[in-house]
Amino acid sequence: MPHVTIQHFPKSLTPEESSRLVEQVVAAVREAFGVEERVISIALEPVEPEDWDTRVYRPGIAARRGELAKEPGY
Repeated sequence: MPHVTIQHFPKSLTPEESSRLVEQVVAAVREAFGVEERVISIALEPVEPEDWDTRVYRPGIAARRGELAKEPGY
């Protein structure tokens, strides 16, 4: 605990970009929850744009608006 899943359109991250992203998310989670780094897990889940609505938006955003800490803004 805690586990963070980042669903995103496919993008090739360099090893440096991936490491920086993970470091920044870990730092934020450690600070917010007061936990050690060893208990944090992070998944990067690429989702094709044509699948975004059915795999991410409807089930994870629209259906869970009351749980979102930040809603998307267009």
